[in-house]
Amino acid sequence: MHIFVTGATGWVGSAVVKDLIAAGHEVAGLARSPASAERLIAAGARVVHGSIEDIDVLRTAARAADVVIHTAFNHDWSRFAENCAADKHAIKALGAELEGTERPLIVTSGVALLAPGRLATEADMAPPVTERFPRASEAVVEELRGRGVRATTVRLAPTVHGVGDHGFVPRLAGIARDRGVSAYIGDGQNRWPAVHRLDAARIFRLALEHTAEGPFHAVAEQGVALKDIAEAIARRFDLPLVSKAAAEASEHFGWFAPFVGLDAPTGSDRTRALLNWKPEQPELLEDLACPDYFGA
Repeated sequence: MHIFVTGATGWVGSAVVKDLIAAGHEVAGLARSPASAERLIAAGARVVHGSIEDIDVLRTAARAADVVIHTAFNHDWSRFAENCAADKHAIKALGAELEGTERPLIVTSGVALLAPGRLATEADMAPPVTERFPRASEAVVEELRGRGVRATTVRLAPTVHGVGDHGFVPRLAGIARDRGVSAYIGDGQNRWPAVHRLDAARIFRLALEHTAEGPFHAVAEQGVALKDIAEAIARRFDLPLVSKAAAEASEHFGWFAPFVGLDAPTGSDRTRALLNWKPEQPELLEDLACPDYFGA
């Protein structure tokens, strides 16, 4: 199949592109810079020049594709509301070109806020769109499905790990190095679900190759305790391991404190059964023990 991928040079999207090409699919990837275009060409993909804010570019590329996979999202948290709006408009534009066809649209979302404090499953609904949480990815998918678009969602674990990671764990490690201690909140038993990026990438391909409806959960480990993650960071950088009281969290972790305190255990039983998906890559703590994980 000919597949158009947004976010094609991102952390997850680049792995999706490689997985699709290895399976024999033809890929066109969205690239907003010459460097990104070069990486796509090196991976064996065709380049579509533009960004998710270039609506005409998105519509033209979607019109020419058998499948569209949307992994792009700007993670600049200082512009979160604006980035959510851009994401919403992009998904609507992609869906509009697929309406009235059987061509699939696979959209990326997350599991972090589905059911804090209890085990979330694929049956849980995405949190409602509010001023506090304006990301509308899944709401738009449901709207498109109501118009007959074959749209579905792949929900990513908050920790999508692997060497080269620049997400939650490296951010926590950066705070530890800056503060001189590797910290967690309270007893540190709150949990982050996790998945290796290569295992996550395979779900996108399996989702388009099967007829089952999502959402699908890219979750290999239901939850890794924050204390265990902080301990791995402490060992790597030879730092003291300390607990911070909830009242101290904002001062120590800054804007990242709510994420450090997140307890979001998540299952993926339905995804595994429907897609015959079985994680094959190292688990998070095993990955963190690799000398190269955190770079120099």
